[in-house]
Amino acid sequence: MSPTAKLVYMANQIARNLEVAGPGDAARQTAAHIVAFWDPRMKDMILRHLDAGGEGLSDIARAAIAEVRAGADA
Repeated sequence: MSPTAKLVYMANQIARNLEVAGPGDAARQTAAHIVAFWDPRMKDMILRHLDAGGEGLSDIARAAIAEVRAGADA
């Protein structure tokens, strides 16, 4: 599994574990987890993956990574 595929898997897994909160809250909580616990290289790689189309990301994970992007651009 490539490093990017591993990050997609991890983001989807986090999102899946939090989806009981509902899509909006799950995306916010997933984004908060990524910001708090992923190192800058991991965040950069998943942001580049999202920019390239985000193949394989669940809807919640995609929304979470977009929130991470918005925070990084702020």
